[in-house]
Amino acid sequence: MSSQDTHEAFPTDAPAVVTCGLPYANGDLHIGHLRTYVGGDVYSRALESLGQDTAFVCGSDMHGTPIAVQAIQEGIDPEEFALEWHEQYKETFPKFGVDFDNYGHTHDDANRELTYEIVEKLEEEGYVYEKEIKVAWDPVDEQPLPDRYVEGTCPYCGEHARGDECDEGCGRHLEPGEIEDPVSTISGNPAEYRDRAHKFFEVSELAEYLDGFLDRVEGTSNARNQPRQWLEDGLQDWCITRDLDWGFDYPGEDDLVLYVWVDAPIEYIASTKQYTDRVGADVYDWDEAWREDGDIVHIIGRDIIQHHTIFWPAMLHVADFQEPRAVMASGFMTLGGKGFSTSRNRAVWAREYLDEGFHPDLLRYYLATNGGFQQDVDFSWEKFRDRVNTELVGTVGNFLYRSLLFAYRNYEGTPDAEVSDEVEARIEEAIDDIAAGVNDYSVRAIGQATTDLARFGNEYIQREEPWNLVGEDDEAAAQVIRDCVQIAKAIAVLFEPIAPGKSEALWTQLGEDGSVHDVTTDAALEAPPREFDAPEELYEKIEDERVEELNEKLQSRVAEATADDAETETDEGDDDDAEDVSDIEPVTDDRISFEEFQDLDLRVGEILTADPIEDSDNLVKLTVDIGVEERQIVAGIQQLHDTDSLPGTKVVIVANLEKAELFGHESNGMLLAAGEDADLLTTHGDSAIGTKIR
Repeated sequence: MSSQDTHEAFPTDAPAVVTCGLPYANGDLHIGHLRTYVGGDVYSRALESLGQDTAFVCGSDMHGTPIAVQAIQEGIDPEEFALEWHEQYKETFPKFGVDFDNYGHTHDDANRELTYEIVEKLEEEGYVYEKEIKVAWDPVDEQPLPDRYVEGTCPYCGEHARGDECDEGCGRHLEPGEIEDPVSTISGNPAEYRDRAHKFFEVSELAEYLDGFLDRVEGTSNARNQPRQWLEDGLQDWCITRDLDWGFDYPGEDDLVLYVWVDAPIEYIASTKQYTDRVGADVYDWDEAWREDGDIVHIIGRDIIQHHTIFWPAMLHVADFQEPRAVMASGFMTLGGKGFSTSRNRAVWAREYLDEGFHPDLLRYYLATNGGFQQDVDFSWEKFRDRVNTELVGTVGNFLYRSLLFAYRNYEGTPDAEVSDEVEARIEEAIDDIAAGVNDYSVRAIGQATTDLARFGNEYIQREEPWNLVGEDDEAAAQVIRDCVQIAKAIAVLFEPIAPGKSEALWTQLGEDGSVHDVTTDAALEAPPREFDAPEELYEKIEDERVEELNEKLQSRVAEATADDAETETDEGDDDDAEDVSDIEPVTDDRISFEEFQDLDLRVGEILTADPIEDSDNLVKLTVDIGVEERQIVAGIQQLHDTDSLPGTKVVIVANLEKAELFGHESNGMLLAAGEDADLLTTHGDSAIGTKIR
């Protein structure tokens, strides 16, 4: 039985909670951040449109080392520093249609009370113990070093790591003292570790529970499968205190604060409670959702999977709260093939996007439908333009304007006719597709369902040619346009999770009462108003010249920041994911003979099909045509490529590699790709399929 079979399908009678990972209150938001928040908003709206009672909540993460240190550097109080960013986030999210029912922060009283309640429960149940550990210390400057201001080598994979996480390697959480060859990132001095008593949460005793939880939890495959390795490797107990002055004091301790990852997820509960406090338990009952039978869905970045699938459910279980039903983990976002970098100003900032005058729904559509949610997505202004012009303008906008304009000019609104069985069935299919997207935790499918309906609408009006029926067969013409108006109304209803602003505008154009935000998918089949005014075009084409202008601005900004960065180079941390020359592996001194190279049978192939392998977060089963035959090859590229776009791609494969079995699937060959981003190797010219590479 798959995990998706262990819960009742959405919508259910239980209250749902949809959360997004808390933004860390220390810097500007860029569109990479927005991918998760837009995804959460789309999912929450879609769930509500199916009739599920849903609370969409979040809050700013106010605690932790970086905030404390940055506040010191700026000479202000950490709370004041974090609150400034919190207020900015609170203002920014609604500008992108991200409509949280409650947006709080981790330093408020509601979160403090629930945090202490849960920690005290962990102690009462015997899951907290004290142990002396090695704490990082700068012996030259005589100061303690919080986790994130220690860097060194991961003891598990050997990659460069932070003091609390192997952020560049295996992604594993590191306990204080585990990192090898530690160095202070503040002073550059070698760090040492001194004995200090700290509190530990005995997660290892909950391995059996967590094994069952991972069988039950739904969501994206990376969130369900990645934690298995940590469980199989043996769970380590979790240090839940830190040597800091900023944060919630550990109950009964004067010189220790709770680790930020204790109180941060508890904000999900606190924010839901604040929502109930505001609207009343008769509207939404937080207690029922979190303590009884709520459907809780966490939508996060994939770098915090471990926290949400190991530590968090373990805490909830001991404290008698409801475990998550699902965890959806998004892939990362790059910009023109390179990682976002705040220090080099290589990012498209949220405020910058709005300042350029683009409607937020355009970006929402791009973020929601450009690849699977768990896959990495590359943003470029060219790709953004192409998606907007082809799908929003050319498909959705084209159908709406041509059909509603024809209806207005010939009937002053909706013709007096019944919807055809064909169109009614097609709208019902679109509703089913959205429900399937919700149950498959596919933000992309939720958006694609409506785009596909608009595509059907274009094909339908083109096939029936109502302009040729008027005056010849008025009844048939009225039937076709009645169908088209119904499809337009269905688009207003079903596209609301993806494009709430444009859907409301369309709803108004149709002369509907109330707001499209308040209706369910059933409204897609209800009759439109008899009369409506002349429509306006909802989507505007982005011209090539505009993209050139945007690219020039971006390149100029990056070049300026990079030059400044080179002049003031420091060893302080950067979130730059781009591959630098210093990161390129040196050429090996080991050589092979020409004869050995000749033994490799390298062929040009073409991908025919690409299917993600169930229960694997990385593997894709490919059918590749190599001229003389079709081969099945399994490749670890699921998170790095949009699998739907792979068919038709020419690739280079090793054809004479021994067969292997991966996840129960035979792999007969190897796909060649470059670098960590798995850039697929192909040919410059139009080489025939099956051509041997020499």
